Amino acid sequence: FLGAQIIFVALMKNLIAQAHGTAKANGFWDTERNKPEMLMLIVSEAAEALEALRKNHYADKAAVALLSDDFFARGGTKEEYAEIFRNNIKSSFEDELADVCIRLFDLCGGLDIDLQNHIQLKMAYNSTRGYKHGKAF
Repeated sequence: FLGAQIIFVALMKNLIAQAHGTAKANGFWDTERNKPEMLMLIVSEAAEALEALRKNHYADKAAVALLSDDFFARGGTKEEYAEIFRNNIKSSFEDELADVCIRLFDLCGGLDIDLQNHIQLKMAYNSTRGYKHGKAF
C-alpha cells in the first residue's frame, strides 16, 4: 500500500506541475487569475461531460489505445495525433472529465495547493463518517 501511495503522490504532483506549466506557457497566468472564474471553468467542463454522457459520446477505445501506446516513438506525427484525437476522442465523456482534472490541477498548481495531501486527508475523514454520511444520496 505504501508503494502505491508514493507512486500516487509523485503522479499527482507531476500532473499538477504539467497542467499548470502548460497553462502558464500558454499565457493563462500572465495576470492574476480570478478564482471564482476558474472554479466555474471547472464546473463548465463537468457540464460538458454531462452533455457528452447525455449524447452517449464516448472516446473510441481503439484510438485511445493507438495514441496511448508510444504513438510518437512509433513515428506518428503531431498532425496525425491531432487528427486522430479530434475525430475519435475530442468532446467525449472521457475527454471532458480529463478537462475537469486539467483545470483543477492548473488551479492547484497556481495557488500552491497540495491537492494529493488534501485528497488523502479528506478520504481518511470520509472513512470516519456513517453510511451515505447520513444523507439520502
